[in-house]
Amino acid sequence: MKRQKRVAAIHDISGIGKCSLTAAIPIISAAGVEAAAMPTAVLSTHTGNIQGFTYRDLTSDIQPVANHWKSLGITFDGIYSGFLGSTEQVDIVCSFIDEFKDEQTVVIVDPAMADSGRMYTTFDDSFAKEMILLCKKADIIVPNLTEAAFLLDEEYVEPPYTKEYIEGLMQRLFAVLGVPMIVLTGVSFENDKIGCAVCENGGEVFYRFSEKYSGIYYGTGDIFASALTGAFLKGKSIYESAEIALEFTCSAIKRTFDAQTDTRLGVNFEQGLGDYIKCLGGH
Repeated sequence: MKRQKRVAAIHDISGIGKCSLTAAIPIISAAGVEAAAMPTAVLSTHTGNIQGFTYRDLTSDIQPVANHWKSLGITFDGIYSGFLGSTEQVDIVCSFIDEFKDEQTVVIVDPAMADSGRMYTTFDDSFAKEMILLCKKADIIVPNLTEAAFLLDEEYVEPPYTKEYIEGLMQRLFAVLGVPMIVLTGVSFENDKIGCAVCENGGEVFYRFSEKYSGIYYGTGDIFASALTGAFLKGKSIYESAEIALEFTCSAIKRTFDAQTDTRLGVNFEQGLGDYIKCLGGH
């Protein structure tokens, strides 16, 4: 039997909301890959449109955890980072990658810092400059259209988009960041479709779309990136991984839309884990 792969998942953990580590751990585990959790903060809920949440910062714990893992000889097939609460945390994760990455380690960075044309309220524009340094260490980045604009210091463009705009944006990201692979989310050429654009540096851009549902669905970026990470570590190509992740995420949105539940509390991805496993060919 092949050795089980291991991914270091570096995210905050929100007790309610189905995002960050509460999404990453079950999804990556469903792919048959060990998810080693590195919590950057603990929250009662995520922060999107929810008031009164509790927050405990764990910045001072990240390096001691890394040191302990190093002392045990722990190695990683993947390092996957998501929402980071400060420039200090970005610096620590950059150091973590330098310390643990070897020739076999895939680094996936979701530069979670902005959406819908705006930086998250906890950040200012200078945070994007720090995130650029982290993205430059990645093998795969998974920005949305807003994050891509901030990484390039460009004005955000509202959808719908054109292929010329999307492909030009991706080429500029390749030029600035030198990253081998980009999966750009939130791509829309029609008002009722949304999806992703995928490209390996110098290659053709691959598009996949699904039905767009009205409303805001919190945590779906984390769900998509986690499903992509699990699929890629399972041996799927970046194109196959993006297609699987899109189908998994959109099916979760549809279940939530059909049930008419409070979308602030996350989408129903759990009931799609069986189908996700089947798409990966089982364990």
